[in-house]
Amino acid sequence: MNEKHRTRVSKRLSRHLRHDPAGLGLTLAPGGWVTVAELLAALARHRFPVSRAELDEVVANCAKQRFAFDETRTLIRASQGHSVSVDLELSDAVPPEILFHGTATRFLPSIWAEGLRPMKRHAVHLSATRETAWKVGSRHGKPVVLTVAAGEMAACGHAFQVSDNGVWLTSAVPAEFLAE
Repeated sequence: MNEKHRTRVSKRLSRHLRHDPAGLGLTLAPGGWVTVAELLAALARHRFPVSRAELDEVVANCAKQRFAFDETRTLIRASQGHSVSVDLELSDAVPPEILFHGTATRFLPSIWAEGLRPMKRHAVHLSATRETAWKVGSRHGKPVVLTVAAGEMAACGHAFQVSDNGVWLTSAVPAEFLAE
């Protein structure tokens, strides 16, 4: 499969596994899972046929590892980033002392006033590396990377989870735990 087609499939999967499962007639099960057979049939019904081999290739080669199969490889889900209501059933995890958040400089005034909020997502997304956060921030304009005192937050009772693809999730980050 060429890169252009792989990107198209990845974007279609993101749309329907993260934001609009109903658009394909899908209902996400607990954990955000849908059967692979249902997904492939729904894509075909909506004139976007994807073979199992193509799906496997997209999941395996997505640089951001946005999708995951269960251990039986019969269920698939988006790893994080949902705007639809879904409980990914992730266990709380102890974060590293420092995590990072990439954003655009134009958002800094509201971040310093209100902290990091999930906005249209279910959780604030944090990165384990400054480089990853920089890439995320670059998608939104002139990037800036904020340092998050995750260890201190956890010590104060804030919960963290880590998604299948290594993105750290928390409900919000108060401004006092942020530094530029």
